[in-house]
Amino acid sequence: MLILLPPSETKRAGGSGPALDLEALALPSLTPQREAVLAALVSLSADEDEAARVLKLGATQRAEVARNAALRGAPTMPAIDRYTGVLFDALDAASLDAASRRWLGAHVLVHSAPFGPVRALDPIPAYRLGASIALPGVAPLRRLWADAVTAALADVGARFVLDLRSEVYVALGPLPPSVASRYVRVVTEQSGGVTRALNHFNKHAKGALVRRLAQERPRIASAAGFRTWADAAGLSVRENARGELELVV
Repeated sequence: MLILLPPSETKRAGGSGPALDLEALALPSLTPQREAVLAALVSLSADEDEAARVLKLGATQRAEVARNAALRGAPTMPAIDRYTGVLFDALDAASLDAASRRWLGAHVLVHSAPFGPVRALDPIPAYRLGASIALPGVAPLRRLWADAVTAALADVGARFVLDLRSEVYVALGPLPPSVASRYVRVVTEQSGGVTRALNHFNKHAKGALVRRLAQERPRIASAAGFRTWADAAGLSVRENARGELELVV
């Protein structure tokens, strides 16, 4: 099983890893797109005012521009440790044992705007770029990434993909029809059987789910296999009319 996660707007600073090496990241066929986005982001960051406008930064966020300007030489850390926020705090990868972290490295891709999908343990620098930002000098991110990411994911060879991304990142790389997959929504049931999608708890539930998977490391190769594991784990998972999986919390 392969799991796709969204990134987070918030990230840890610093790191002890060497400077970014695009050739060393997962899905090396995406190197041309990564180079294009990185070049555009670094170039934009030469003008702090323009970068703040394009990246929609407030007065207290101007340091993000300098962070982007230094991307090529900045220290790195594993992607799964770089991101913070509700999902990644619930996953809490830093507290997992070595076997669980190796499982994350083998089974989890985090889909970022500047680098596309990267393995959980791929070393990346801190950056500021959201999926909806229009960078000067390159095509819109959806057009730049979508077909290339879809093709790269088709070549991964995963028998089953659990897609936990937000919809804006799904648009940056739809899963190919040739790959068995399920999109996951986190919902709650209200009185009368009405189902409501969640936001904050959506992220927390996804992070907790991936943590549980990393700890138990089940062998899952299909949606049915995932549901069997979820039932045994005491999780409520069902398939909706759109063919998505709903995680009920």
